[in-house]
Amino acid sequence: MSRIDRESLYRWCKVPAEELERHPERRVPFRLVADSPSMGALMARELVEEIEAANRRGEELRAVIPCGPNCWYEPFTTLVNQRGVSLRRFVVYHMDECLDWQGRELPRAHPYSFRGFMERCFYEPVRRDLAVPEENRLWLTPATMEKVRDTITSHPPQVTFGGWGQDGHIAYNQARRHPYSAVTLEELAASSIRIQENNWDTVMALAQRTFGAAWQFVPPLSVTLGIKECLSARKVRLFSDTGAWKQTALRVGLFSEPTAEYPMTLLQNHPDALLTATLETARHPVSLHPEWDLGLGGT
Repeated sequence: MSRIDRESLYRWCKVPAEELERHPERRVPFRLVADSPSMGALMARELVEEIEAANRRGEELRAVIPCGPNCWYEPFTTLVNQRGVSLRRFVVYHMDECLDWQGRELPRAHPYSFRGFMERCFYEPVRRDLAVPEENRLWLTPATMEKVRDTITSHPPQVTFGGWGQDGHIAYNQARRHPYSAVTLEELAASSIRIQENNWDTVMALAQRTFGAAWQFVPPLSVTLGIKECLSARKVRLFSDTGAWKQTALRVGLFSEPTAEYPMTLLQNHPDALLTATLETARHPVSLHPEWDLGLGGT
């Protein structure tokens, strides 16, 4: 059963996108950008600047890095190559990975092999003399999860980059809806690296995005960093340019008190978190149709 009442959700969803950045009830800092290319350029520039600052200090930069949003990889690798930014001290904690029904890694050419995508789009385009060393690429798999957990515990990330899902999941920390094993908000906040079955709505979201709604091709399991690892960074920066599937989760993330129904609401407990969305993602159908009567009485 939903813990968010429809009257509150309606009130949050009807706020015009242009008012979100300065809305007095907003619980998490928010930044609005025009479109996907603008967001990709912003993400790339901010990560490059973090790496350059760490290089000047002679320090490692440890970062949780997502497979998606997709708009920032080409601008990032272009900036790295043009500026000659060394990634030799860059340590990448990969955020999550999809698995087949037996918990095995997918073929690298599968659209939802995150490792395959990242190898092609994040690592290969970078000049060899600048590239992230192989030992600094911490892939998350069933075989490596304990090693990654130990490494993050002893060497937390300085920054987490990522997106959010249709239910507000960060990495693959989906809202757990199993009728026989409910998870409290406190348990979600303390969640660590694990293998899990993907929610039906996550499967359908991926099916619609990639396979023409052929859910049969969507990997049913995933291995993910927990909320504890994702929010252990000093900075958390989440981005979305994928429109309709993310619009309601954004409104809940900005306005709701923390709830396990939408894991991204835990961001408001972090000292340096920032959400960024394109105008398409920040708009909501309810905000565009004030004439709609949704049968909510006096709202």
